[in-house]
Amino acid sequence: MPPLRWSTSRGKAASKLLQAIQDNPGSTVPYRFLAACYAHMGYLDEARAIVARLRAITPLVMFPDLPFRRPEDRELLLSGLRLAMGETT
Repeated sequence: MPPLRWSTSRGKAASKLLQAIQDNPGSTVPYRFLAACYAHMGYLDEARAIVARLRAITPLVMFPDLPFRRPEDRELLLSGLRLAMGETT
């Protein structure tokens, strides 16, 4: 999946991520990005629902390996996943 600048265009990213999930429901990557995206948009119920769907596929919600060059991109994704999982720290 090509990288999305989802930090600046979350609504567009969310629709592309939903399409990626439809196209390949067994791939865990779009679930993680969508959960983080929804969490940063303030859609916490939706983010938690995506995390629940992800957990039906794998027990690993957090990425085991993050291929980001920029630390701020990595932290944006991780902070969104933490929000989606209901973590406060």
